[in-house]
Amino acid sequence: ASAEVGAVMMVGGNIDGVTRVMTTAIVLETSKGALPLALGLGIVLLTLVMVINATAYILSETAKRRMG
Repeated sequence: ASAEVGAVMMVGGNIDGVTRVMTTAIVLETSKGALPLALGLGIVLLTLVMVINATAYILSETAKRRMG
């Protein structure tokens, strides 16, 4: 994740409300000392990833059953 944060900050910048992504927001809030906010953003990001992965898995299994 640190490579992603570095690449996003170099290429897209870190403009609040324009180019900020979750990973750069977490790094920024951590560096400012806003650990509860950074932890909350991390939990939201992890939850989002888990929901997307579960949805992809369910759709994949459904497609496998339909194909036989």
